[in-house]
Amino acid sequence: QVRLVESGGGLVQAGGSLGLSCAASALAFSRLYMGWFRQAPGEEREFVAAIGWVGSSSDVTDSVKGRFTISRHNANNTVYLQMTSLKPEDSAVYYCAARYGSKQRAISRYNYWGQGTQVTVSS
Repeated sequence: QVRLVESGGGLVQAGGSLGLSCAASALAFSRLYMGWFRQAPGEEREFVAAIGWVGSSSDVTDSVKGRFTISRHNANNTVYLQMTSLKPEDSAVYYCAARYGSKQRAISRYNYWGQGTQVTVSS
């Protein structure tokens, strides 16, 4: 069983930065493929970024590429999402997710989810 707890959401002005953290309680955290997703009101949940167990294989959706960085610290069982140059359209509930497996963007392929953290970017 894997439990995920996100933190770090909040309110920020457009152009600002915010960092999210996801703490995982799991055996063999380094084997988990970790992802960040987001869901805005009235919209479907969408992939944001993901990272493999060695930390070198990251995947970032085009809309945030160059602005968001995903990283992980296996010793601390934590994955991070550093967000810069934030835009109002980045406002959403951000979810951390995990799966035992290889690179994947599909929501249905992730078995474990956090409760989400709200990010609001004001214009």
